[in-house]
Amino acid sequence: MAASPADLVENLENQGVRFSVHEGRLRVSAPKDVLTGDLRQRLQDWRDDIVELLGTRQGAPRGSAPSITPVDRRDRLPLSFAQQRLWFLDQLEPGSAEYNVPMHMRLGRDIDVAALHAALTAVVARHEVLRTRLVAGRDGLASQVIDPPTEVPLPVVDVSATADSVTVTRRLVAAEAAAPFDLAAGPVLRACLIRLGAAGHVLAVSVHHVASDEWSGRIFHRELELLYKAFRAGEPDPLAPLGVQYADFAVWQRSWLTGEVLDGQLAYWRRQLAGAPVLELPVDRPRSRVSDGPGASVGFVVPAPVADRLKEIARRNGATMFMTLLAASAVLLGRYCGQDDVVVGAPVANRNRAETDDLIGFFVNTLVLRTDLSADPTFTELLGRVRDVALGAYEHQDLPFEQLVDALATDRDRSRAPLFQVLFNYDPAAPADGMPAPGGAAGPDSRNGLPLDTSPPVRFDLVMGLGEIHASGELVGRIDYRTSLFDAATVERMAAHLVNVLTAVAEDAERRVGDLPLLSVAERRLLLAGWNDAVAPLPGVGGAHDLVAERVRQHPDAVAVVCGGASLTYAGLWERAGRLAGLLCAQGVGAESVVGLCLERGLDMAVAVLGVWRAGAAYVPLDPGYPPERLALMLADSGARVLVGHRAVAAGLAADSGVESVVLLDDPADAARLATATQLPQTAVCGGQLAYVMFTSGSTGVPKGVQ
Repeated sequence: MAASPADLVENLENQGVRFSVHEGRLRVSAPKDVLTGDLRQRLQDWRDDIVELLGTRQGAPRGSAPSITPVDRRDRLPLSFAQQRLWFLDQLEPGSAEYNVPMHMRLGRDIDVAALHAALTAVVARHEVLRTRLVAGRDGLASQVIDPPTEVPLPVVDVSATADSVTVTRRLVAAEAAAPFDLAAGPVLRACLIRLGAAGHVLAVSVHHVASDEWSGRIFHRELELLYKAFRAGEPDPLAPLGVQYADFAVWQRSWLTGEVLDGQLAYWRRQLAGAPVLELPVDRPRSRVSDGPGASVGFVVPAPVADRLKEIARRNGATMFMTLLAASAVLLGRYCGQDDVVVGAPVANRNRAETDDLIGFFVNTLVLRTDLSADPTFTELLGRVRDVALGAYEHQDLPFEQLVDALATDRDRSRAPLFQVLFNYDPAAPADGMPAPGGAAGPDSRNGLPLDTSPPVRFDLVMGLGEIHASGELVGRIDYRTSLFDAATVERMAAHLVNVLTAVAEDAERRVGDLPLLSVAERRLLLAGWNDAVAPLPGVGGAHDLVAERVRQHPDAVAVVCGGASLTYAGLWERAGRLAGLLCAQGVGAESVVGLCLERGLDMAVAVLGVWRAGAAYVPLDPGYPPERLALMLADSGARVLVGHRAVAAGLAADSGVESVVLLDDPADAARLATATQLPQTAVCGGQLAYVMFTSGSTGVPKGVQ
């Protein structure tokens, strides 16, 4: 518990909170999960003291920068850096809906459509960015063109009379979310009201990402609800005028982020990401040339007791819940990818100016966070590493991700996102049942009886997100994934493994990360015992050749062996092997005898193995490519009495190996003997009888035969 305003400020700054004073007003910018209700209250109680404290500091307060002020609309209005990148991508792939942002709301039955229409029009009139077009000039550079306020179309589609209004609504919502925007022609926002009858209404709103982000979505919903209530009651607009607009921010951003400010930001990120590797995720399918296609989601839940313990671990180590969950996710990804250098992205609201608090627009920035898993640290040690990286990133969050990509001159690979492939986010403020909507109806969620998941495109290989349900204390998570890369079962297993890691951390944060289990008890049992259960009943036969004999009886004309363009049926294989067995037996080969086979892989090798077994003997394979001395040693050591092979190699081995006779399958005389040999009848073989002799490589000494 902080004993003074100075202690409170110091403690919060160590957790990534940034303080500034704007026109006498205290401005606090913090990671999402730092400012609890108690801390917010203490900040309010000590507000004047903190403002005075910041004023007495030497130098400018952290995060200081010139104020954002209105600019002349007659001047050319540049795009923000974030808008510029999305505009460039739109030029590369016109007609893509990848950066459409759906904002759907469930509404009740008793809706005043006129008031809702007026509220929607008022929100768009209030925020210039929602009526802004991105138009390229003659020089090829795009600028913002702000259209004057007009009535926003709100078509009403009545599906109440259809047999399955819910299914029809889902299709309409999906189609609306997938319809592309023309950034030059506008508009960048569309809306449609769907009437379901007894199930109420759905307001389907889509906006292009150049004009909105997650924070903006909350502003949109909040203002729409306030305006709707006021207009329905016949009251005037209750919202205070905005001091600046998004175009003013874009001009400010481009004028401020230059010179020493830009150089300092770039220098940090160049050092931080030098040599950063690509995270090679174990995908189910090869990557396509361009990363596209639909996405899907897998949900999971972290039990409340585990979540409570994780919060305590974070508090005890001076970290945030975001840092703790990121560290655990890095453990999971590192194990999956076999890497100890894990790079992920993390979104930040990037609204560290008081003027941007109430603005709709594309402010969100992406930080690249690099986690070092090397030397197998304890989880507590790893959390310290993650904390240091996160705090450094917060201090340098003003550099737009788009500029970072350009500055690092990364190789442009359209099959994957630049710099990172996994986006991680923790948002404890995200309500479990969606955004509030006019009339107090719940937002889009399956628990409301109408799931409106339109499966939008996923812009990264994986998006891992967690948020807290405050009533139960659980952590609810979701992993979005590219269906072109992953199967649902793979991602479900990954989500379960993340829960296992978090549970293990909650039990003992001092365990080394290499000891944190991914697998559940059931998975470990299946892996170690189930899949290694090699016990199988043996067939009631004397030898392996008896199984071949059964196939010969069942399918004599089926193809048994193929090599190149040649083949043998089961009947042909059995006949040739029988003649060789008869010839071998005539030369004294019998039970426990060893026959050398110096043959290339092919039809003759298959005939020879089966022939040796039919004679009741064992074979020793001799690679014709081995040196003659090694082959002679193997023959002598195995005690082979007969050698079967081809003339090119086998003919020269007989004299040096001590074998009693040689059968050369490509020699005309031996071929004639085989053609006239009597097939050996079925011989009785004991199941434990010797089948073959294999020799070790001999890399550490003389090759040794294994029976």
